[in-house]
Amino acid sequence: MREISTDLLILGSGGAGLFAALHAHQASPDLDITVAVKGLLGKCGCTRMVQGGYNVALAAGDSIERHFMDTIEGGKWLPDQDLAWKLVTLAVERIHELENELGCFFDRNPDGTIHQKAFAGQTFDRTVHKGDLTGIEIINRLAEQVWARDIGRLEEHRAVELVKTASGDALAGVLMIDMRTGEYVFVKARAVLLATGGGPTMYKYHTPSGDKTCDGLAMALRAGLALRDMEMVQFHPTGLLAGTHTRMTGTVIEEGLRGAGGYLLDGNRERFMHKYDPKLERATRDIVSRSMYSEMRAGRTTPHGGLYISMGHLGAANVAKQFKGMVERCADSGFDLAGGLVEVVPTAHYMMGGVEFNLDCTTALPGLFTAGEDSGGVHGANRLGGNGVANSTVFGGVAGESMAAWLKAERGLREPDRAAIDAALERCERPLRSKGSAHGGIEPLREGLFDLMWDKVGIIRDAAPMAEAISALGQIDAELDAYSLIDHQRGFNLSWHDWMNLKNLVQVSRVIIEAALARKDSRGAHFRTDYPEAGPLETSAYTSVTMNADGALGIAMKPVKFTRVKPGQTLLEDAA
Repeated sequence: MREISTDLLILGSGGAGLFAALHAHQASPDLDITVAVKGLLGKCGCTRMVQGGYNVALAAGDSIERHFMDTIEGGKWLPDQDLAWKLVTLAVERIHELENELGCFFDRNPDGTIHQKAFAGQTFDRTVHKGDLTGIEIINRLAEQVWARDIGRLEEHRAVELVKTASGDALAGVLMIDMRTGEYVFVKARAVLLATGGGPTMYKYHTPSGDKTCDGLAMALRAGLALRDMEMVQFHPTGLLAGTHTRMTGTVIEEGLRGAGGYLLDGNRERFMHKYDPKLERATRDIVSRSMYSEMRAGRTTPHGGLYISMGHLGAANVAKQFKGMVERCADSGFDLAGGLVEVVPTAHYMMGGVEFNLDCTTALPGLFTAGEDSGGVHGANRLGGNGVANSTVFGGVAGESMAAWLKAERGLREPDRAAIDAALERCERPLRSKGSAHGGIEPLREGLFDLMWDKVGIIRDAAPMAEAISALGQIDAELDAYSLIDHQRGFNLSWHDWMNLKNLVQVSRVIIEAALARKDSRGAHFRTDYPEAGPLETSAYTSVTMNADGALGIAMKPVKFTRVKPGQTLLEDAA
């Protein structure tokens, strides 16, 4: 095993990780900063996949108070209000930084001001965008700036374990695998940022690519950190439904289509959202996804079992101009978005839950910071479209500054718990050393997890199916433990990494189910048929899940602190 050291190790190269690297470097140029990523810097991460845009209160008539209230009400009063306030206030600063310092060029109005489009769940058109490929613009500019600075990179390196000191009172570093060679690498670091992104790819239909497997959340759980709001898995209403033969199925058809006036149609080509919400297609994601799922369960589906989105009534030429990227994506799968019908299905998109963290991005483990989708508490029960990339860039910058300040206290490198490293190595080596029956592939286990989570812990939930899912998860986990790899070659051994991906997904799936069982009400992305009411907002509580050394989960319900506004109140009365 190779060992290296760095001052600051950043896990992940999305908006959170790259912003953190740049802000830490700006605050302390002498810091040795290393960005580690599963793929290639600038070519992977969830931020790059962002289509719609970035929510920020810029226009006349809008305000940070209005953005805040939309976020709190959209999150069904479960967000940490201080975190949400920091999001909406710093978003204004961050969007100007993206334009004026990093070189992003967002779409403009005829008068030269930044154009902001409509997104569902918002009372004002505040979504800044670059066509419908906003994430590519942001990541390209961020990556250029990271490449231009003396910032180290560990590309095609996956993190497998957060390793504490022998006393357990601080983080010492991270055990990694060089995916190109299969060599283990232990990275000693004075500070570590967890920014690997979420990736709810345990569901049959999912937005993120298959390499995004909740690695950070699984590592944090094993390190003893608390995860909050883990039952809150967001399903984007419009994932492309292109058939089982293509991985294009599940990829997002962006929210701006509904914001611009797109229609959702059932299999009979009739609109249906009027039956569920007066805001029709512009209702929040949780409501639209649940409405679509209800139509699907009633059998009013398309040939592939989904529904349709229709844009033709807005004019084919206008749609082709406004949503060029989406039109091209649909055309690649044989659909005419501009003038015809596109089959869609709700698709697992985002983890509202994550590691409990503080305003300065510190966690309960000294030396570990977190930002982006690995963190929990900003969005509550439902994330507004456009708030995700804002969350990553806002708190990524905060994390970079906080880590630089924290490291100025002359904190040195810490010695790791060697027994913990050995235990992590043993876990990773299990399929290479297993004497069980070799399998032709890991695909059946993955497909089993997909179906299990979609059918029993998906958009609409109930206690009995979720209890069945716990038992079935145990069986999948046991099969993974007995799994024996046919190919023991370590360099770019995708079956080995698929095995590790699935182990993390199973672990996080268990947390999702236990949190969902603990929440005996329905809020946002979490809807239970046996507890369909939201309950009193004034006594709102969030779920907090921890894991002990034996692997047992502990679940607590913690009261939400209404630090800025209480249910039934609003900040808009006092807004300028």
